[in-house]
Amino acid sequence: MAPLQTWLTLLRWDKPSGRLILLIPAGWSLWLLPQAPPPAVLVGWIVLGGLAVSGAGCVANDLWDRRIDPQVERTRERPLASGRISVGAAVVLLAICLLAALAVVLWGLPASSRGLCLGLAIAALPPVLLYPSAKRWFGYPQAVLALCWGFAVLIPWAAAQGTLQGGWPLAAVWVATWLWTFGFDTVYAMADRDDDARVGVRSSALSLGAHAPVVVGCCYGAAAVLLAWAAALQGVNGAFWLIWLVAAGGWWREAQLLQRPALPRSAFGLHFRHQVLLGALVLLALVVGRSGGLAA
Repeated sequence: MAPLQTWLTLLRWDKPSGRLILLIPAGWSLWLLPQAPPPAVLVGWIVLGGLAVSGAGCVANDLWDRRIDPQVERTRERPLASGRISVGAAVVLLAICLLAALAVVLWGLPASSRGLCLGLAIAALPPVLLYPSAKRWFGYPQAVLALCWGFAVLIPWAAAQGTLQGGWPLAAVWVATWLWTFGFDTVYAMADRDDDARVGVRSSALSLGAHAPVVVGCCYGAAAVLLAWAAALQGVNGAFWLIWLVAAGGWWREAQLLQRPALPRSAFGLHFRHQVLLGALVLLALVVGRSGGLAA
């Protein structure tokens, strides 16, 4: 058996930023519900399900990339790439994560919405498991990841409402999540451009080239506007707008910093961590702006 720390590394649970950044759009969705704030129990189940799905995605990613990761500076010490965990053990862990996510849907979510949520979970499975392969055949694999992130909006909404008839607020937060995810994952890929080009895999950072910072900035700007529109449609108090302005300003600043020449590799990791903070700031704005707290 590998040490516990090695298993946590495979699940990326030693890096909370990557786990939180999936849960944030789920929070946006829950606090944009017509009856927000959401029940505390539902929030808890959504968090557990999100952690399970996130872990499954990380294991699937490392299984796909176990021969590529040793050739990339940022990933060569991952457990599968370095041989600290076997392929068979990783497959077992992947199955456990998927079963845990299924258990959340079948026993944690409201019975009235269980069928719809199960259908969405099944629909999410192919892109989650196939996303790591997209870099081999698609110039914009980050768009596939963004599609996966969109289910973090749809499943919580469906769980609470029993339907996906959410009108413009649901559509706006889904598109905002897609744009935000495409933006921050493009920046994440910018750190690996030289290695990816040498190995022969694709990314939106490579496909966009010198235009990547501008495209990322446009994605962040559009996401901020769409989230504000969804919040306005659902009714928020003045505190939302004060916090949202700070977050929108942060997104603008991060986009401007990307345009500096000869950025070190560490700058892209820092940018990613800042996205967690800015996304969480928007979630805080929604929590405060829609009466705050959690329902019983």
